[in-house]
Amino acid sequence: MVTTNEIIFRLLLGALIGGAIGFERQIHGRPAGFRTHILVCIASVLLMLVSEYYHYLGSLNSAYVRVDPGRIAAGAMTGVGFIGAGVVLKTGFTIQGLTTAACIWVVSAIGLSIGSGLYAAGIVTFLITIIALTLLRGAERNMPKLQVIFLTVTADEDAPEEEISSIINDSGLTVINTDYERSSDSGIILFNFTATQYRKLSHKVLLDKLSSLSYVKRVSIKSQDGKQESF
Repeated sequence: MVTTNEIIFRLLLGALIGGAIGFERQIHGRPAGFRTHILVCIASVLLMLVSEYYHYLGSLNSAYVRVDPGRIAAGAMTGVGFIGAGVVLKTGFTIQGLTTAACIWVVSAIGLSIGSGLYAAGIVTFLITIIALTLLRGAERNMPKLQVIFLTVTADEDAPEEEISSIINDSGLTVINTDYERSSDSGIILFNFTATQYRKLSHKVLLDKLSSLSYVKRVSIKSQDGKQESF
């Protein structure tokens, strides 16, 4: 049977570790911060303590209903999944909050390990999590990342698509798909290009080149984060 001092120590350790991870999220303005991570971690510690207690009671009395400690832990992880889903936000063409949702899930797992007395596993997981959130942030930022760009070119009906595509490709983008919109009585055609790029580029030169064509009426460029440029 776990002593009262041991119970208090596990809860305090869970609060300390959960708070440290939550603090990192808080200073970066994430929706789930300091208090949320503390509450998730100590709740997981407590659930594991309750699970161990019922298992202990079952070992004392064979007539007592036996409880599998793993079932309560599994239920805790399922419940944390709902909390994590609440911090995931879709903004434009991007999804934000996945790292924070993963942090909540990890904090819950750390709490369960501390609640079961696996201090080394919980502390090492905590250290790995802090390293991933801090030291690897800069490395991830410098990694090349595929970005999707959406270009809408409004032009005369007889505009040469090959010339427009060539200008787009020469600017560092790669056209992967083209959709068309045309009205039979307007004499205008809309080219909707979907292109990709691996590094951050300025689209000002591309806008100038496309808008300088005599048959182009309007150019609009929208990135996957929802930012739009037009001429």
